[in-house]
Amino acid sequence: MQVTIIDYGVGNIRSLRRGLERADATVTVSDDPSEIASAEALVLPGVGAFEECVRNSERFHDVLVEAAEDTPVLGICVGLQLMFTESTEGAADGETIDGLDLIPGLVERLPNDEVKVPHMGWNTITVERDHPLVDGIEDGEYAYFVHSYGSEVAGHTVASCDYGFDFAAIAANERGNVMGTQFHPEKSGELGLRVLQNFVDYASAMQDDPLAVE
Repeated sequence: MQVTIIDYGVGNIRSLRRGLERADATVTVSDDPSEIASAEALVLPGVGAFEECVRNSERFHDVLVEAAEDTPVLGICVGLQLMFTESTEGAADGETIDGLDLIPGLVERLPNDEVKVPHMGWNTITVERDHPLVDGIEDGEYAYFVHSYGSEVAGHTVASCDYGFDFAAIAANERGNVMGTQFHPEKSGELGLRVLQNFVDYASAMQDDPLAVE
């Protein structure tokens, strides 16, 4: 399975590449819109601020949105946040910054009056609904988080995490082919490797029979 990691200068690509290769994927890294458009599967990593990631992704914004109609896409950390409709990070009070709008929802700051922000370290997740990305994952397993923003639990949530409030640890669109993790699977041990393997397996199944995974 060929997986393309989108390189827009804000991702932990080396560790992520190793994790995908352990899942038997052939990995390429690219910022070329034409390669993104023709990819079999895409991974959108992210480290840093939402606004910076939005700026850096402008050159492939339209290509990625179009590819997401029928291509498996995995977002990681800020990469997941970019998939949502909008975020309050970096915006003026009462305003938001637009995301890719591949998954409906709002990204907002964790409640720092209740917990330490950023949320950094290991925390448990709870599976909220079936999705190929959580195959073989049990409630109470630990994932590694580094973030200050997240999306509240809603219809898009596949797995949740409790840190001052319940936020989406894993989310997916209605069809299921656009998905993401708020945690870093490449830093999350066996759970993270399982998530990456599940993504590669899903992408392979979708390539073989697109209707079988809808």
